[in-house]
Amino acid sequence: MVGLAIWLELAADPPWWLHLLLWPPLAAAATLGGLRVAKGLLLQYEYRNAAREGRLRS
Repeated sequence: MVGLAIWLELAADPPWWLHLLLWPPLAAAATLGGLRVAKGLLLQYEYRNAAREGRLRS
């Protein structure tokens, strides 16, 4: 996200208010979308590895 913001700044030199309108919603959408993908991957790995509840050896 930071790389895209720097690229936009150097390529187009937009006003500061455009950065304030553009980047917070994009960052929030990327974060929420990434959480959904990450949770799906974790569930897939649990199923693939037959994960169980942890137990302590006595």
